[in-house]
Amino acid sequence: MTQQKHKSAPIRILRIITRLNIGGPSIQAIKLSRRLDSAGFHTTLVHGQLGPDEGDMQTLLSTEGLNTISMPTLRRKVDPLNDIRTFWQLLRLLRNLRPAIVHTHMAKAGAIGRQATIVYNTLWARNHPAKLVHTYHGHVLEGYFSAPKTALFLAAEKLLARRTDTLIAVSAQVRQELLKEYRIGREDRFQVVPLGLDLAPLEAIDNTARRDARKQLGIPEEAKVIVWVGRLTPIKQPEVFLDAAKLIKLRHPQAIFLVVGDGELRSEVESKARALKMTNDIRFLGWRGDLPTIYAASNLSLLTSRNEGTPVAIIEAMASGLPSVSPNVGGVRDVITDPSVGTIVEEGSPESLAATACALLDSPDLCREIGESARSSAVGRFGFARLVSDITTLYHGLLNLPPVSLGQAPRDSGPRLS
Repeated sequence: MTQQKHKSAPIRILRIITRLNIGGPSIQAIKLSRRLDSAGFHTTLVHGQLGPDEGDMQTLLSTEGLNTISMPTLRRKVDPLNDIRTFWQLLRLLRNLRPAIVHTHMAKAGAIGRQATIVYNTLWARNHPAKLVHTYHGHVLEGYFSAPKTALFLAAEKLLARRTDTLIAVSAQVRQELLKEYRIGREDRFQVVPLGLDLAPLEAIDNTARRDARKQLGIPEEAKVIVWVGRLTPIKQPEVFLDAAKLIKLRHPQAIFLVVGDGELRSEVESKARALKMTNDIRFLGWRGDLPTIYAASNLSLLTSRNEGTPVAIIEAMASGLPSVSPNVGGVRDVITDPSVGTIVEEGSPESLAATACALLDSPDLCREIGESARSSAVGRFGFARLVSDITTLYHGLLNLPPVSLGQAPRDSGPRLS
């Protein structure tokens, strides 16, 4: 276990996240930890070990100047020995740090972190127990594990929810699924706090940036570019994107397809591209640090997931001024709220994806119109200032503290704490 020193602050927050892989949860945990300093909070961020083939967000730590603890025994997969070690390490950390709030992110960190906090509060902090918060950035109760494992996770989540002061869902749809379908938690303990992202680089994309991006990536100006961003894992169904790409190519021979991401299915997906005779049409770019360039070079974004919490890829595409086509899963409808900002189709259907994508590509004026509306919607509802305001309000409420002004009002009038 390694630790980086940082100055102390009056109100201690212990934030625990399973791993800092590429995605919305990692970005949110890292940037929140830094930005909440201005509201009188100081965060110690505990993060676990990345899985194989996962993109790494830990480079953000050096730029944010955080007090961080790397805990290699904290891993996504069930591992009884390392899970027990993680529990005891967190318990020792809780006794030393004595945080006012423990805020966990992701399923494994939520399970072990909340158990450790409950034991700490019971044995050592009865008079001043740490408030316990868990964020559901989605859930692992559909499409991730076998039925027996899913049943065990569900039972554990129900028990832990009873001892958690505040349960956060990143979308109203995720909250509804957890409460109504899985019967996790109580309505009075759930709050909806949408993701907040730094969308300024995407918002700044203009026609000049689009031309420059195509030159940089070697993409002809006349090409129709469709982008897919995500982990190459079963839950994201990248093979559906390839099937849709084959159908789109029949109507748009000049189409180019960008696959941005990596994961356990990469070799399998690349083999499928060869089988479809599309190796010259589909570019596998791996994890990229220049997403604004990728989105700037694209005409359209597709999502193919079986399940989503809040689809960060759609938010990023919308902020870039792109129309998106996505299946109706998880929190997608909380992002694509209206046909004016994107299109929702049947899950698992490459035919529906391809038909909708082709209709949009056939109408450049409609694409531009949807892209403009999508950008306004995404920047207003999912900007980072709004997230900081929401979490600060939540923490102050938990600790019975008076509200504070952060000096920057949220830009949106979209969904807030509810």
